[in-house]
Amino acid sequence: MADILYEHPLNERIRNYLKLEQLFVQVRSCLAQEFTANHTLFFNALFATLDALERSDVRGDVIKDLEKLEQNLILWSKYPEVNSKALQLNLEQTKSLATNLRSKQQLWFILKDDKFLDGMRKRFTLQGAYCGFDLPALVYWLNQPPIFIQQDVDKWLSSLSNIEQALLLILKFIRQKADFEEIEANNSFYQDNGEGLMLLRMKLPESVDFFPSVSGNRYRYSIRFMELCNEKGQQYISQNIRFKLAKC
Repeated sequence: MADILYEHPLNERIRNYLKLEQLFVQVRSCLAQEFTANHTLFFNALFATLDALERSDVRGDVIKDLEKLEQNLILWSKYPEVNSKALQLNLEQTKSLATNLRSKQQLWFILKDDKFLDGMRKRFTLQGAYCGFDLPALVYWLNQPPIFIQQDVDKWLSSLSNIEQALLLILKFIRQKADFEEIEANNSFYQDNGEGLMLLRMKLPESVDFFPSVSGNRYRYSIRFMELCNEKGQQYISQNIRFKLAKC
């Protein structure tokens, strides 16, 4: 039986990472489908990514996490049971990404100066204001040969490649910090000390009709289980529940 995976960040840094990860997933998923039919989803996700990178110091946080990861990888290399080949590949990637991100002029900055994107970005901030009559330049662009459209998309995404790869690498190692363990929530409630934790990962069978609602921070967190309700939208349930939890 398949499980549904839920994740909840316990600090603002990881919250930003997960949001950006999801935006990159949305961008990539549009490329795997008919692009013309999904172009609004693509540009909404692309512009939301740029907004997130401009509003917070994600680059500074990522560089610090890469530096910590590099130190840990060097320490782990001293253990005889470690896969030295895989570790060396991760170490080289970590060093390369950190070096590239330390550059003052990041590649994604050039997207701010792209006149075509800038004209659309202003329109996409207005709900429903990206119809053909609002953006004839976009209509023209979408009717170019697919190879030209792909070249532009590849150019835009390549400028975000360093930050995307760095986020995926950092989140991969955070998620690997802890294995899933079976937990019982009495009366659908569970709480614990969050000190030293960054991310909670919960698994529930897809056959159940409830879901976890998490609140808390890096000091303490609680998990309550809820169900959908026609009257209230959602409501707490009252029963003992077993679920899988990884404390990363």
